[in-house]
Amino acid sequence: MSAAADEVHDFAVPSETLDARPGSAIMRPVEAIAATLLVLIIGMLLTGVVSRYVFARPIFWIDEASSIAFLWLAMLGSAIAIDRSEHLRLTLFLTTLSERRRQFAETLGIVLMATFLISLLPAAWEYVVGEMDITSSALNIPVGYRVSAIAVGMVLMLGLLVTQLLKSSSIADVAISIALVLAVVGALWFFSPALTSLGNANILIFLVGGAAVCLALGVPIAFCFGIATLAFLTFTTTMPLVVVIGRMDEGMSSLVLLSVPVFVLLGCILDATGMGKAIVDFLASLLGHVKAGMSYVLLGSLFLVSGISGSKVSDMATVAPALFPEMKRRGYQPKEMIALLATGAAMADTVPPSIVLIVLGSVAGVSIAALFTSGFAIAIVLLIALAVLARIRARHEDMTGVKRASLAFVGKVALVATPALILPFLIRGAVSSGAATATEVSTIAVLYAFVIGIVIYGGIGLRKIYAMLVETAAMSGAILLILGTAAAMAWALTQTGFAFQLRDMLSTMPGGWFTFMLVSIGLFVLLGCVLEGLPAIVLLAPIMFPISRALGIHDVHYSMVIVTAMNIGLMAPPIGIGFYIACKVGNVAPDEAMGAIWPYLGALVLGLLAIAAVPWFSLAFI
Repeated sequence: MSAAADEVHDFAVPSETLDARPGSAIMRPVEAIAATLLVLIIGMLLTGVVSRYVFARPIFWIDEASSIAFLWLAMLGSAIAIDRSEHLRLTLFLTTLSERRRQFAETLGIVLMATFLISLLPAAWEYVVGEMDITSSALNIPVGYRVSAIAVGMVLMLGLLVTQLLKSSSIADVAISIALVLAVVGALWFFSPALTSLGNANILIFLVGGAAVCLALGVPIAFCFGIATLAFLTFTTTMPLVVVIGRMDEGMSSLVLLSVPVFVLLGCILDATGMGKAIVDFLASLLGHVKAGMSYVLLGSLFLVSGISGSKVSDMATVAPALFPEMKRRGYQPKEMIALLATGAAMADTVPPSIVLIVLGSVAGVSIAALFTSGFAIAIVLLIALAVLARIRARHEDMTGVKRASLAFVGKVALVATPALILPFLIRGAVSSGAATATEVSTIAVLYAFVIGIVIYGGIGLRKIYAMLVETAAMSGAILLILGTAAAMAWALTQTGFAFQLRDMLSTMPGGWFTFMLVSIGLFVLLGCVLEGLPAIVLLAPIMFPISRALGIHDVHYSMVIVTAMNIGLMAPPIGIGFYIACKVGNVAPDEAMGAIWPYLGALVLGLLAIAAVPWFSLAFI
């Protein structure tokens, strides 16, 4: 799953290079602890589900224990992600530099990350000491034991960054970078009285400009938000830095987010067992004989597989190798296949269990069951738009030698695929009906996929299981650290009063609610290009949702619009990082595929405008 993104935003390191990682030996025990915590979380959640629904005796301490383990998993996973270079970052600008300048920019970025951690460590310790005076309600232990995970994670990350500097950077680059950072800090400290008087202009200087500079240097997005927020609060306010730690804790600790690592693990199981390929083979046996049939199979596979994995990268990596050879034989151009793959993945991101929808529900206070139900319908609208365009563009498809699959073959393939096909509908049905929460369903789905994978799809070796647990911990840590630092930045932004000014400005724009929708579409498409979905949601949801509510827009309707807009931005070249992931998965040069994707993005935009203009699409089934 993660290897597909290696060149674009460092989701993963190839397995053959793992022993050369800066802290590989030191981190092995940490990886083992994180894997154990993930198993404990799943075990506790499954125990809670069985106790509640089978024996009607809820175990009240499970949520609290899971919350403790979850925060430790998030912070240890963040450190593992540092070691494995799996934090989400933008390398587009770094690739334009010469090798020598790129090395210096990388070193400067690491020094900035280390400076951020060093600056916040005293505040993290202060936060732990303060929380030691509070006793948890169920387990009756000091809350400080839970939040000490933040301080421990920061220490681990700092140690890994220092080790990385010693191993991969020249002494001269390190010295110059440290001097440059100290000079900038000194200048900002000297001019801080003048900066304080600038008011909301500091938002552009620090929260926008500072984050943009860090992003251009290839600093992971989580640290971009953290560094910008730290500088803003330090040099323009008198706010104690312990507030940043508190906001990070709040951003990472919602119980709703417990389903994130579980669904990430589900995607790993999907890859390892071949359940996704079984679905692809079944659809190909049904539709492969009609004109544009392989396009329909690709889109339908992304639609169904997304309901299992919750990961765009996993979706594309599962579908492309199974379908691209036959599509090439029928005369599809590689650039057309990449365009369809990328936009199909964008379409499928509203299909449950979408991690983006789970985070949005947590941050904006929107029912996840309603989001899952609506997301399924919205994906169908976008699927139809893409399918119509695919049929038009496939009018010259070579159907020579293509035959309809026999009923016996279709039946055989359907028998193999049925257990895999049940899973996405199990997830959607359970959450949408209110029978179980997204977190509960995620654990049930993992158990189901694991057992079915062993019984029907060949099983998974113990070594592979451990590797999946560690990969899940790293990916989850990278996601949750983004949510934590983005929550801190969103809080800092709202404290300036800027949110209220923006609300007043947007509320009085001519054209009413639909103009606001168009502005939101433009904003989230732009942010989707640069930040992907999760950071943009955490940053802007506290600002934009109160405005949409004041204008009478239903929360679910607005959610579908902004999530779709972000997905379009994610796949829009030349910046959208999802587009480059699709090119990597399909082994096609981005320059070759760039021209072909625009008609498909246009189809998605038309679908998005229809969704924005007609609330019925979003609200009819909730």
